[in-house]
Amino acid sequence: MKEELDLLLQAFAKRGFRAKSSTTGKLSVVQLSDLRVTLAPGGLGKAQFALQTQHLLDTCSDWDVIICAGAAGALTDGVCVGDVVVATTTVEHDYNNKFNTRPLPKFDGAGTTIADLRSVSESLHSFRVHFGPIASGDEDVVETERGKELHESTGALAVAWEGAGGARACAFSGVPFVEIRGVTDTANHTAAADFAENLELAMNNLATLITSWIDHTNTE
Repeated sequence: MKEELDLLLQAFAKRGFRAKSSTTGKLSVVQLSDLRVTLAPGGLGKAQFALQTQHLLDTCSDWDVIICAGAAGALTDGVCVGDVVVATTTVEHDYNNKFNTRPLPKFDGAGTTIADLRSVSESLHSFRVHFGPIASGDEDVVETERGKELHESTGALAVAWEGAGGARACAFSGVPFVEIRGVTDTANHTAAADFAENLELAMNNLATLITSWIDHTNTE
């Protein structure tokens, strides 16, 4: 969402990275040339995120990896507000197939990127970085029991909306993908207020991890 994008840009600006507005196809984007990063709005929900991700993939062939970066709600006590979750797998939890017992669709994150993120996360001490599944579905999880149900059915550490859409587009186009989420809430009845209160912190920590990862890859 625009709020996530604006605060992520703000976090990069605090670190001295200059942003340049541009366009890629029909989408307005922001380029951080020093980081070799392009930030683009994903849209709200899996379908919109898939559409806009596919448009970027079709318009430009120079992407090394696509990252779904945004906020999430924690689904387990070990994950706290301000922590970052890197999805080893994105699980599409609202794929409600009633005709058979096939497992929920799952999309593995880019192995090389995840390995690099694991390496740099060990040097970050102001927040924790967790690695595990993220549940993806067009649903605001605002009840404790629903959060427990999702954790039990998917093993997910956190829940968010759009990841599966981007994962599907990248799988279709053969481009590496990983979902990275800053935790704003604990997916309960205070989630909406917590999201608003903690979004800046979550996006700042997300920017810290991404910047550290890029610095790490540039020095290898």
